Amino acid sequence: MGSITLRYFCYGCLFTSVTWSILLFLYFSLSQENRLSLSYVPVQGGQHRFQPRFTHRPGILNRGAEHGRRGHGANDPRKPDLSPEMGMIFNEKDQEVRDMGYHRHAFNVLISNRLGYHRDLPDTRNDKCKDKNYPLALPTASVVICFFNEAFSALLRTVHSVLDRTPGYLLHEIILVDDHSELEDLKEDLDVYMQKNLPGKVKLVRNEKREGLIRGRMIGASHTTGEVLVFLDSHCEVNEAWLQPLLTPIKENRHTVVCPVIDIISADTLVYSPSPIVRGGFNWGLHFKWDPVPMSELNNPSGAIRSPTMAGGLFAMDRKYFNELGQYDSGMDIWGGENLEISFRIWMCGGQLLIIPCSRVGHIFRKRRPYGSPGGQDTMAHNSLRLAHVWMDEYKEQYFALRPELRNRDFGDISERLAVRERLQCHSFKWYLENIYPEMQISSPQNKPQQPVFMNRGVKRPKVLQRGRLRNLSSDKCLVAQGRPSQKGGTVVVRPCDAQDPEQEWAYDEEHELILAGLLCLDMSEIRSSDPPRLMKCHGSGGSQQWSLGKNNRLYQVSVGQCLSVVDPLSHKGYVAMAICDGSESQQWQLES
Repeated sequence: MGSITLRYFCYGCLFTSVTWSILLFLYFSLSQENRLSLSYVPVQGGQHRFQPRFTHRPGILNRGAEHGRRGHGANDPRKPDLSPEMGMIFNEKDQEVRDMGYHRHAFNVLISNRLGYHRDLPDTRNDKCKDKNYPLALPTASVVICFFNEAFSALLRTVHSVLDRTPGYLLHEIILVDDHSELEDLKEDLDVYMQKNLPGKVKLVRNEKREGLIRGRMIGASHTTGEVLVFLDSHCEVNEAWLQPLLTPIKENRHTVVCPVIDIISADTLVYSPSPIVRGGFNWGLHFKWDPVPMSELNNPSGAIRSPTMAGGLFAMDRKYFNELGQYDSGMDIWGGENLEISFRIWMCGGQLLIIPCSRVGHIFRKRRPYGSPGGQDTMAHNSLRLAHVWMDEYKEQYFALRPELRNRDFGDISERLAVRERLQCHSFKWYLENIYPEMQISSPQNKPQQPVFMNRGVKRPKVLQRGRLRNLSSDKCLVAQGRPSQKGGTVVVRPCDAQDPEQEWAYDEEHELILAGLLCLDMSEIRSSDPPRLMKCHGSGGSQQWSLGKNNRLYQVSVGQCLSVVDPLSHKGYVAMAICDGSESQQWQLES
């Protein structure tokens, strides 16, 4: 009897061991699959390599943010704050990557490459959003990302942010639409990366010719099979629990189109910052603008905010409704005006457009639009004309009053769009102004000019952290204005220090600005880093006026990625310039009281 009991006990142990072995094998196999996309991303240029930060994932440890010789140390990768010296230039290759990045993409690609394809972000939602519960049964989403000559790292960080922060059961697919890009790394390199690292949910469609954002999105939408379309720009990062708040109103009413709050990713530093809650408007020049939210909208129990227009880059809507509503106007070219056109159409034809404050998506606000239209065509004017003639009725005269030169310009055949308006039995533009955007004023000789939406009540200056003379340790001279400290655009040099001279006093504030004599800020050209530093009006936007004065006495310019250096410490001319940071005494500065 005892031997039988012992035998069954051994069988039980064996069965338990085999079961656990199988479970552990499956667990580690699946974990390894999840790790595939977390590839090491080297900086293009030089031996200095930064390792990307990773967003929170079960079973994956966050690794150190940086490798190589770094004078400033590595931050805790779990913290979303970036080191201000992330964009530091160490060699000519770094300089080339940075300069070419601003030229091609209008933002700091050197930092983008060093960040990699995954990073933590600050959760910018209101605390009440974090306590909200959303239905489990929500429609599935097809995310469409159209790109043309996008920076490789920014594009993949957009894709991975969606994969990292979206529940798998809600994400049906991601459709990438390459609008006939010319950059080599968006061809074979992208194909290879997708094969090795991206799951089957990510699909790539390549246009055979340049179609532009408008038709590119229509092509992308035609390849989708999810229940809801989500359009994103190709230089975005979605935040925590971003999708559920967008899908819920669409589930409740399929004629609802929703937009997230668009947070700000700095073009110079790629720091992610929260955006205030505002809503979309427009002016009679048919340019989109942001308006403050009326008090009546802030009291909405659902938290959603009715918006007269959308910015256009980021929104979600029911896929079938997108088709029923007429998609986009395919007669519009490349970019511009399509956001107002679809906004007017949504409201005038029975839908509603909402901003959802509990959904946050960051967007790189580039310095400029880095590429033009084929043949230099003014697509904004062409598209605005089509919009005005189809949707604005007699109010198109408001547009022509500002753009009389466009009155007789050809805008193509609009019969198909007029048929859409007829088929949907849409309201008049007068109805839209009276019911959706009553704040819009009609221009006439009797009406006073419309007051600006955001009134300047006086900008509060940042807190000053330190005051004193800025002395260079190599030359033992102080940084001063070459002319008068009040001369905008004037250069700076080093001269013998004088503790009694108020024109030698610098203030270093919490926004990392250096202000001379309380007048002008030390400023650097972000495009021409070979230009010397100058004194310019303080703009409060960081970037060209953001300086890091650390314990190592290095005066580092954040957007340029270089350090302030005395050209020749022995020369009486006292010229200064930006140079690759090397720790030499000519780059050592002290702010002395």
